[in-house]
Amino acid sequence: MVWNDALAARKAARKAGLPFIGDAELQRLVLTQAKRRPERAWLAEVSSVVLQQSVRDLNVAYKNFFDSVSGRRRGPKMGLPVFKSRRDRRQSARFTTAAFSLTGQGRLYLAKIGEVEVRWSRALPAAPSSVTVIQDAAGRYFASFVVQVSDEGQVLSETGGEIGIDLGLTHYAVTSTGEKIANPKWLRRREKKLARLQRSLARKRKGSANRDKARVKLARQHAKVTDARRDFLHQNTTSIIRENQTVHIEDLAVRALARSRLAKSVTDASWGVFVTMLAGKAVRYGRTVTKIGRWHPSSQYCPCCGWKVGKLPLDIREWDCRCCGEHHDRDIAAAINILIEGRRINGSTVAAGPAGHGINDCGGQVRPG
Repeated sequence: MVWNDALAARKAARKAGLPFIGDAELQRLVLTQAKRRPERAWLAEVSSVVLQQSVRDLNVAYKNFFDSVSGRRRGPKMGLPVFKSRRDRRQSARFTTAAFSLTGQGRLYLAKIGEVEVRWSRALPAAPSSVTVIQDAAGRYFASFVVQVSDEGQVLSETGGEIGIDLGLTHYAVTSTGEKIANPKWLRRREKKLARLQRSLARKRKGSANRDKARVKLARQHAKVTDARRDFLHQNTTSIIRENQTVHIEDLAVRALARSRLAKSVTDASWGVFVTMLAGKAVRYGRTVTKIGRWHPSSQYCPCCGWKVGKLPLDIREWDCRCCGEHHDRDIAAAINILIEGRRINGSTVAAGPAGHGINDCGGQVRPG
């Protein structure tokens, strides 16, 4: 409500040709004066810190838009802030230091709310600077704390491991060492149940209590899919980072692939989140992640002699090199080529692969020409 009121005030001022409203003036219009009206009197029962934070978030959204237009902000283009819908079932509120505290009994005190019982997933490593209370579509509540810790104690001891990773749909990930990680296909597993719950929701009358119950049941199933996917990604990215000093991986155009005929499978795989987790954990634990260009033809070269086989149909999973006669698994060969390209980018000329692949034995270049 505060976000929408502040955004409406900004739009009205721009339409009237008035100068840009500052933070203090916007808070006075949206908060101080609004509480005096009967339809906004309930704002007095909400923590002022949370209300002011909503106004600040709107200002940050405007700043990101202007920086994106002027080119000062890197990354994807940001649009103008839009109104938030009351039908959005995911809600959140951020409390800063003055609006929350931790009690001795492991409870969380929130301003204007009181003490809240918390089931702790882990002990906080340091005093938190803020906490965000989140309610998801399934009706579950989460408390996300922001803490500042030193990275020195998290750096792992160096290891000589170095691998290339090829992401796919048949197998989720294939490494240059020959290891294949199965694709769990979290959404596909629950498709029939999700379809049944979706049909049940569609039959309920809008605004009824039964429709709300059906919506919660459907949201819980989607939450199970999300939780299982996140747990899988965390376990595998942590294992890869712990066992290897350097990881080479393709920089896939996930957003473009999500608009293809394989959109549901690509979205279910969450390759973008996988790469983001790898990069974040590499920085935290003192590892290196090298991203290979998305146009690199990793599946078109023989990793042994460098002969180019050309573009192969997706149904061909194994092939023989016409130059050296080596038999290759398509995914493993692609992972080895990613490893070779990653080492070339990092300035290393030595390539290595799993047993049975005579890769670059003499130490020369592995690409023709």
